[in-house]
Amino acid sequence: MGLILTLPQPLSVKLYLGLLVLVGAGRLIEMRLSRRHQRALAARGVTVEREPVFGLMVALHTGVLAAAALEVLLLRRAFVPALGLPALALVVLANLLRWWVIATLGPQWNVRVMGSSQVSGVVSDGPFRFVRHPNYVAVFVELAALPLVHGAWLTALWGSLLHVLILRRRIALEERVLFADARYREVMGGKHRFLPLPWPPSS
Repeated sequence: MGLILTLPQPLSVKLYLGLLVLVGAGRLIEMRLSRRHQRALAARGVTVEREPVFGLMVALHTGVLAAAALEVLLLRRAFVPALGLPALALVVLANLLRWWVIATLGPQWNVRVMGSSQVSGVVSDGPFRFVRHPNYVAVFVELAALPLVHGAWLTALWGSLLHVLILRRRIALEERVLFADARYREVMGGKHRFLPLPWPPSS
């Protein structure tokens, strides 16, 4: 890895590695904010749910960043504007959506599963006007698109497949906690999980 980084690299590779570092730094900021919110919620009696897949989620997010960098460097993936620019636009839009979610949830937002709606109320504005889980849409799109910015299609493919498997278990747990709140069922039960489709959700 050190030898590769000492070799001359195209400007696009250097910019892409900078983008990956920026995304990683954003994750660290989110984790710090999340811990602050968790402490505040814990002081109000809200506990963190036991979640076996959380460690896998952290590993996946870290792994996608590292694997994308390695794939670009080791396999000499080229920047193809026809693919890279739309992928970059999706990354930007996904981050805007995620920060919209964070701003909307305010002190309820964190990266762990907590039944905060039972003490803080149900949030149904912002992107939650349209779907139940806009944050997962943002995260999935970002992790799928980020490797494609510089042609790391293997990372995008395998990362997305693993992400689907992890999110299935994560969302099942989260919805079990959320739907234990009668008010949440009343306000959000009629909305789809990810896309604002015109027909009623099946679950």
